[in-house]
Amino acid sequence: MTPLFYFTFGATIFFTLTIAIFLFFTRTSRAALQRIREITYHGRRFRRSVPLASNTGRKFMAMVHWVRSHLGLAADTELPERLANAGYKGTLSADIYMTSRIVLPLLALLGGSFIPIDRGFWMIALPAAAFIAPNIGLTRMVKRRREKIRRSIPDAVDLLVICVDAGLGIDQALLRVGQELGNSHPQITEEMLQINREQRAGKPRIQAWTDMAARSELPDIDAFAGMLVQTERFGTPIARALSSFGDNVRMKRRQLAEEKAAKTTVKIIFPLVLFIFPSMFLVLLGPAVLNILRSMSSMGQ
Repeated sequence: MTPLFYFTFGATIFFTLTIAIFLFFTRTSRAALQRIREITYHGRRFRRSVPLASNTGRKFMAMVHWVRSHLGLAADTELPERLANAGYKGTLSADIYMTSRIVLPLLALLGGSFIPIDRGFWMIALPAAAFIAPNIGLTRMVKRRREKIRRSIPDAVDLLVICVDAGLGIDQALLRVGQELGNSHPQITEEMLQINREQRAGKPRIQAWTDMAARSELPDIDAFAGMLVQTERFGTPIARALSSFGDNVRMKRRQLAEEKAAKTTVKIIFPLVLFIFPSMFLVLLGPAVLNILRSMSSMGQ
């Protein structure tokens, strides 16, 4: 066996496990595919089956949880909140996350032991990278979900204005908007349905809105929750407040698009200088340089 074979074997194991964990945490359903599945199942919402939700998977995760508790590897107190911000709730997601931080370094250590070149370096570097990989992936999923929620706020506010103008209360309007945006914006749908479930469980309305703003940690959601709290406390007409808030959100989105468009003139300088200008100089000055060289060679003869 050549050293290249051992290196390829170890790298293949590590990257395969990393991609598998990342794909498991990543939502794969899209709006069009979700709609097709709903039509296929005669209007019933299709839910993707998770392999670890079976009895075997639950037993395995229970065993891992028992081992982790006896070894003293307690989960971070902020982990459930981070998983909820990424869209994963329940103890199963926390167990999967902690399991990946234990199993992946062990597998990376095993893969690094097969590398004959600088074996000690790879046996330290690969487990370290495997240990921090779940944290990096979770952070990226939280940011991606917050960005999707931010983009869906204008559509949700417009639908809220329509529902309130049609005569629905704010609670019924939030529930209706959450049901309508289930395919196009599932992230904000989860937040609105979470508000409805908390209110049905007995939580005060203002507290449910404040908790939504704390979960999302977005300025637009904070402003939205603050606007709803003010209208609830001072009796301001909710339709007028929602219309004004929707206008501000759309104006902010337009200003953000204009800002990004203005930055392109600066960002395009680097590809122009590095790639386009050398090609233009070569095309324009190349024939002239060749003619000069030819005339100089003829003069030398």
